[in-house]
Amino acid sequence: MRLGYFTMPLHPLERDTTETLHEDRETIIYADQLGFYDAFVGEHLTDKAENVTNSLVFMATLIHSTQNILLGTGTSNLSHSHPTLIASQSAMFDHLAKGRFILGISPGALASDAEALGILDQDRNKIFAEAIDVILAIWERQPPYNIDFENNRFKVSTARTQVPEIGRGILMKPYQDRLPEIVGTVVAPFSKGVIAMGQRNFHPMSANFLLSHWLPSHWHHYAQGKESVGQKADPSDWRIARTIFVADDAATAQRYGRDDANSPYRYYYRQMLTKMMLSKRHVIFKKHENEDDRHVTLDRLLNELVIAGTVDQVVDQILALREEVGDFGEITYAGMDLVDPQLGRRSMELMAHEVMPRVNKALGLGSVINSTKAVA
Repeated sequence: MRLGYFTMPLHPLERDTTETLHEDRETIIYADQLGFYDAFVGEHLTDKAENVTNSLVFMATLIHSTQNILLGTGTSNLSHSHPTLIASQSAMFDHLAKGRFILGISPGALASDAEALGILDQDRNKIFAEAIDVILAIWERQPPYNIDFENNRFKVSTARTQVPEIGRGILMKPYQDRLPEIVGTVVAPFSKGVIAMGQRNFHPMSANFLLSHWLPSHWHHYAQGKESVGQKADPSDWRIARTIFVADDAATAQRYGRDDANSPYRYYYRQMLTKMMLSKRHVIFKKHENEDDRHVTLDRLLNELVIAGTVDQVVDQILALREEVGDFGEITYAGMDLVDPQLGRRSMELMAHEVMPRVNKALGLGSVINSTKAVA
């Protein structure tokens, strides 16, 4: 089982933007040094707490500060830009990173982003589906492209203006011969979008703020999508993000990971509970769809969604998760604000050097935390 990293990121509103951006950079550099397999960073335009506005730009600053970790958008919000921009900028990133690139994609769920862009009343899922069709067509076709799918708002051609002998009218293709791995973050239980991922060989990442009993629905739909195109789903392609804190003693784990008023985990889930309630998406926090909203409390979320404890306790909790949901390829460690940088970094160190070797040994996978599977 691989060990990955994902951050939205999410910081207290009073913190300095410059400081938190550099803190998030340093954390991913540290993840690379510890041997994490990949790292994903989200993007939002209008959220002061989640202050990376362009994940490609942010990740580009890490190309020459890291050695091995794969750098992924987590995600590129495809309703926010013309797909020609995403295709071209991602292809350039892939060249700069010499293949250490994963394209993470989503429609873009933040309502205030959509309002700022003037698309609040548009179907962002439809824009997303249209955009990914065009991105793949740009990467797979040769100029002058003439991309004109039925019922797709995006048309791409350079036929009228191309001058091939001087290179005009040619869109850049990625560095990777088989194209970058494409990963979609999945939040909703029983998401139909995961079926489409399976059909198109995109790989799912289940969100860290989704109660674990909903997770098997993601795998079921992914396998269904694969089966519909005559393929068998590979568990190594499934990432499950989890909120994890590992400490040297149980008391510190409980305090910093859940109980303390200044716990970054408590702050994170207070924010997430508020945001999901506002967007009417809080079913992800429920035991069943019809559960009374009053049962969805902050303390319950912290108890249910934060894997916290000593090395042995976290190993046991991850193995219990594996028993509950079945085989998967990567556990993706969710990054938090570094209220206590020493504890935050120690947790990552223990996760990489102690927890994952023991998990993999228990699963009969040896002691290596990251597989050598090539990027698709």
